[in-house]
Amino acid sequence: MRVLLIGVAVLLGGSLLSLLPLSRESKSSVIYGGCFATCLVLSAMALVGVAGDASSAVLPLGLPWLGAHFHLDALAAVFLVIVNLGGAAASFYALGYGAHEHEPMRVLPFYPAFLAGMNLVILAADAYSFLFSWELMSLASWALVMAHHRDAGTTRAGYVYLMMASFGTFALLLAFGFLAGPGGAFAFDAITQHVLSPGVGAIVLALAFIGAGSKAGLVPLHVWLPLAHPAAPSHVSALMSGVMTKVAVYAFIRIVFELMGAPAWWWGLPALLLGGITAALGVLYALMETDIKRILAYSTIENIGIIFAALGLALAFKAAGMGDAGALAVTAALFHAANHMLFKSTLFFGAGTIIVATGEQDVERLGGLIHRMPISSSAFLIAALAISSLPPFNGFASEWLVFQGILVSPHLPRMALKLLVPAVGVLLALSAALAAACFVRAFGAAYLGRARTAAAAAAREADVWSVSSMVVCATLCLLTGIFPGAVIDWMQPAAVALVGGRMPPQLDIAWFSIAPVSASRSSYNGFLIFVFLVLAASFAAWVVHRVASRAMRRAPFWDCGYPGAGPIAQYSATSLAQPIRRVFATVAFDAHEQVDMPLPGDQRPATIHRFMRDPVWEFAYAPVAAGVGWMARWMNRLQFLTIRRYLSAVFVTLILLLLVLAIWG
Repeated sequence: MRVLLIGVAVLLGGSLLSLLPLSRESKSSVIYGGCFATCLVLSAMALVGVAGDASSAVLPLGLPWLGAHFHLDALAAVFLVIVNLGGAAASFYALGYGAHEHEPMRVLPFYPAFLAGMNLVILAADAYSFLFSWELMSLASWALVMAHHRDAGTTRAGYVYLMMASFGTFALLLAFGFLAGPGGAFAFDAITQHVLSPGVGAIVLALAFIGAGSKAGLVPLHVWLPLAHPAAPSHVSALMSGVMTKVAVYAFIRIVFELMGAPAWWWGLPALLLGGITAALGVLYALMETDIKRILAYSTIENIGIIFAALGLALAFKAAGMGDAGALAVTAALFHAANHMLFKSTLFFGAGTIIVATGEQDVERLGGLIHRMPISSSAFLIAALAISSLPPFNGFASEWLVFQGILVSPHLPRMALKLLVPAVGVLLALSAALAAACFVRAFGAAYLGRARTAAAAAAREADVWSVSSMVVCATLCLLTGIFPGAVIDWMQPAAVALVGGRMPPQLDIAWFSIAPVSASRSSYNGFLIFVFLVLAASFAAWVVHRVASRAMRRAPFWDCGYPGAGPIAQYSATSLAQPIRRVFATVAFDAHEQVDMPLPGDQRPATIHRFMRDPVWEFAYAPVAAGVGWMARWMNRLQFLTIRRYLSAVFVTLILLLLVLAIWG
């Protein structure tokens, strides 16, 4: 605990280093290098802390007579590893990527504070410290989102993010108020002793979904995420998408699984339903986009849906007293959270290298980059395979665990759960298939084919720092997919603490197989699949080069009957998504097309226009925005009151608050 708190203090102190009279390059190297080293130490401490005894500390900070409570247990250690491994990867990447930042002083002071805020949220053990750290994390990330404030859309992204962050924090403030009760027991140890009535429990659960779900990107609270994540610098986008959303998942787990006490049977229903809907809609949104960072941001929404669906399943198992099944579901959620950090960081790093090399974010203006950026394209491809849930990569291993939990769900006693869980399973299966299509589209449009623009044709491989960070993260995606048993066993102390059960030891099974329930029921072996794929690919390559190469001939590519059309004749990202858009998006987004095909003899070019609308924004947020505007105009009159009216308003407010406190007490 002492080392962890010192590390957080070092990160906070790193924000002050930006004030030193150093050159731009020296400041970037010192701050990013210091964050990299500190995050490595913190992740190493947390890695061994999962299986260790819990430890606590109280600092004389915060509210009087309360202090700032910090606590390290197995759950906090798991998320500290996720946060600090992601932070170390982003910092190492930024050693090269940061040199291309036009205004580094808009990034450097806030970057270490952002990392410190996320660590403090996980270590906090009282409501005040938690909310203070949550706000530090939110405000630091907002400042990083606004780093490129002159770019189109950045100001709107920052405004929406700030509003949603404030709304989420307010919901968490109310949740902790209900959890503490009239006695005001804000320390987590005291909160766990406070038994909630069913009505108050329902209110706290709803507030937890709003507070944590808005930061995680849970539908319908997701509107800020595809705006803010692409607006930030790419290493910050990787942190926000791969790491900060997991801090929100941690907040939900800590509140619902621990602070609220024993769950009711229906607590898992909203998590399951919202998780399934979020996964399906998130990947559909991604398929409609052509901005590579917005594609990745919407993909994050999909993966958050998978995690929340697994958590809802774990809540249902815990309420039914099925501890071992609950351990399977909660392990799947934790494992997928860690996996998402790895492959989503790699993908955002890849997006950053593309932007630096070409100046483009629209995949329709890329193409052929695999020939000019071979190393980063290989790492991007591995991460794309992992996020598409293809074996033997880590994304498949964690999603396979989620489906194994779904297959155990018929043993649940409640009919509502027996009916809902398979339906959510169908949504998750659909989202997995669409995710594969999404990243075939994204990788194909960006890296394959021929360059569509001069900028793409002139691209060069990224610097050694950026490429190395991508390669390490991609390698971890492969290793955790080949040997998932080691990660599963490492996470079991957290599962025991959350649901009172554990999965069978996986490292005891031969050939690195995993059997989440029993070997007779189902098993998976990523190692053997990897060996088979390597041997099969090697044999196929040998056959091609030994046999087929003799008959090889070179000829002009097929031009679809339009000679001289050039790269424009290639399939585009929009055309690849057209079948899916016509099948699914017409229902989900009211998508339609308007085609203008000139008659024979007419020299006008044919045109096609796509129209889509976001129903969540139109029906949920647009009316709220209009209402806020009306209320702001109405309340603007308050600044013109007399002193007597001001005092009267304060007096009436005080009386109302005292009445509420008296009734509540």
